[in-house]
Amino acid sequence: MKPQIIAIGGAALPLEQDNLLLVDYFLKQTRKRKPRVCFIGTAHGDAEAGRLRFYAGFGQFDCKPTHLPLFARTPRDLESFVLEQDAILVGGGNTRSMLAVWRDWGLDTHLRRAWERGIVLGGWSAGSICWFEQGITDSSAGPLTTLDCLGFLPGSNCPHYNSEALRRPTYRKMVARGAIAEGYAADDGVALHFIDGKLSRVVSNHRPARGWRLLRKGSTAVERPLPTRCLAKR
Repeated sequence: MKPQIIAIGGAALPLEQDNLLLVDYFLKQTRKRKPRVCFIGTAHGDAEAGRLRFYAGFGQFDCKPTHLPLFARTPRDLESFVLEQDAILVGGGNTRSMLAVWRDWGLDTHLRRAWERGIVLGGWSAGSICWFEQGITDSSAGPLTTLDCLGFLPGSNCPHYNSEALRRPTYRKMVARGAIAEGYAADDGVALHFIDGKLSRVVSNHRPARGWRLLRKGSTAVERPLPTRCLAKR
């Protein structure tokens, strides 16, 4: 399989567990009958609430869910643990701290190898921007800032485009002045599906949520809506 990353703006696992269309979509991309899927909640310090939410959501599907702890009882052979998965989903939280922990464990290297082997990678919020060269983050207190990330995907990424008031204007201003690379934004409930490093399709779990392309033209940012297919039947 070609390398795949599914970058979700947010709300992939709603608290009410009443809309799991993106979970279903994510699992189907493995093309496995009963895929092994691993949750990484480093960005929230391996918080129990996030882990339980993952198991509650993915437990409704025919898959083999597990999780990777990096703050307690981490697998000794981390590379083998990662490479035996069919899909890996990364949760939200503090992206800067998450990447620091990953690099200390060498997980960034193992994830790249997994991606190159066709293991489906993805996530929301921190688990979305981490795959790009740069992202818009609230990892530090105060105004939103840019963050250099893993660089599996070219350009930049901004999640929560329609749900957090400062995301959209901040991203537009940063692209306009060249403070961050051109890139992609996603509303909550929207997944940007990249195959072999290129955007293949955009899907959403509700209307009118969609994905966006941000380009720089002179000293301004040009925002273009991306064709977005809603997975909901109604």
